[in-house]
Amino acid sequence: MIQIKRALISVSDKTGLNDFARFLAGRGVDIISTGGTLKTLQEAGIKARAVEEVTGFPEIMDGRVKTLHPKIHGGLLSLRDKQSHLDAMKAQQIEGIDLLIVNLYPFAATIARDASFEDSIENIDIGGPAMLRAAAKNYRFCAAVTDPSDYSRLKEEIERAGGIPEKMSLNLARRVFHHTAEYDSLISQYLDQIEAVKFPDSLTIAFRKVQPMRYGENPHQEAAYYRPLIDIERERRTGGLWHQIQGKELSYNNMLDANAALMSALSLPGHGVVIVKHLNPCGVALASMDPALGIFGATPGQEGSANVQTFQGGMPEAFRLARACDPVSAFGGVIALTDLVDLETANLINENFAEVIIAPGYSPEALDAFSAKKNLRLLEIKRPERFLAPGMELRLNELGLLYEDMDHTYAPRSTWKVVTNRAPEAAELNALELAWRVVKHVKSNAIVFTNERSTLGIGAGQMSRVDSTEIAASKAKKAGLSLATSCVASDAFFPFRDGVDALARAGARAVIQPGGSVRDEEVIQACNEHGIAMVFTGMRHFRH
Repeated sequence: MIQIKRALISVSDKTGLNDFARFLAGRGVDIISTGGTLKTLQEAGIKARAVEEVTGFPEIMDGRVKTLHPKIHGGLLSLRDKQSHLDAMKAQQIEGIDLLIVNLYPFAATIARDASFEDSIENIDIGGPAMLRAAAKNYRFCAAVTDPSDYSRLKEEIERAGGIPEKMSLNLARRVFHHTAEYDSLISQYLDQIEAVKFPDSLTIAFRKVQPMRYGENPHQEAAYYRPLIDIERERRTGGLWHQIQGKELSYNNMLDANAALMSALSLPGHGVVIVKHLNPCGVALASMDPALGIFGATPGQEGSANVQTFQGGMPEAFRLARACDPVSAFGGVIALTDLVDLETANLINENFAEVIIAPGYSPEALDAFSAKKNLRLLEIKRPERFLAPGMELRLNELGLLYEDMDHTYAPRSTWKVVTNRAPEAAELNALELAWRVVKHVKSNAIVFTNERSTLGIGAGQMSRVDSTEIAASKAKKAGLSLATSCVASDAFFPFRDGVDALARAGARAVIQPGGSVRDEEVIQACNEHGIAMVFTGMRHFRH
């Protein structure tokens, strides 16, 4: 049990500070403090001593050096059950410190507001982490606190037990080392960015738990949701990226599918609807198309060019067409829309079961219609452009961690190369555009049949591209959709002509693919024999 006779307090976050310090002072605790914290305590009428009274040495160098002193670190690190330490304390007139309350210079908040490099460097705390690590190492004799939310439980325990139990101090020490590791991680990340080091020799990224999850992919798996700390800090300043309006708590699988649906929707060449099931789009359709829109053009509220084409029926019809592509799979799916959800669309969605809906907004009438389905999760996306920012993707497995650029790239129409005798017609180009935007979000091997406005058949995740083609054609037939004169996207090249022969049997008239196979000429010849137009993009979109 740590009996608290002396406490050192130096905090940037002064939430709850005066109340807790007043509680300590009321129990006769000798409080030592620094700079702004000392001023805050004294203005509140709480008795406290300045650090320089303990060290006999003034704060210097604009406060850069104030607690880096043997009388501070000796007080934090001394083992009170070891005679040689006690003798050293007596000889050097070192007072033991039983409680350390420190939180660090706000480095995360500083870089989140895009501060200058000089300002960011000045907000790297040195003395704070050194004291925290010292106290945490010596947890049997000194309790270390970094989070103001711990004040209440500390107060309760001190009142109950008369001090801080070793078990609680160990728990606090564990949290300290997480805190300092997170802090150092943010600094190293920041300096990597300054020096444009994308793949450092050691990868340290600070994530913070947002919420526990009921379970993972399956009920026997535990799970939690984490987000990068720097993103959390940015959103404190600018508002969150999304929020949940109604419905049950999101599950692990809901979050996976919601992300897949949103990213697919934001890839569309216009406004539209995407329905996702088990990470794959199972139906996509457009309310409008603007071929001039570049990478991820359908940002809600973004103005397009004079070439924008608005389809009849708008968003309600787009939802009907997306659902019609694979109505069986659409049941229980996650639906992303790139524009306001109106009452007509809401009523159509309500005809069947859906897990999650994602949109930039909902009309009051739509919200009223959805309110009858209490478990339906409604998400409002506030800042879609943040989802489109360049970033890195992490995948952890038994072999280790894989780290790569997110696939936010896109081969625009101006770079496409017609390689067949017949070039695609204008409507076919638009259909190929839609197919190409969708296929990059379908698990490989991926084949997507479309017309100018919607998907007609999707084949995902097969070991053979021919199998994916046949599955897509089978799904279209089951849904009562004709693939005659359809257009097709393949996420990677055709290794043999058998894939093209399968597309031709299904009714395809134009194909878009990366190219790059050693048998490209054989594949092109097959297209010419079938009268199929083909374009190469030069860019592959595997999604495993």
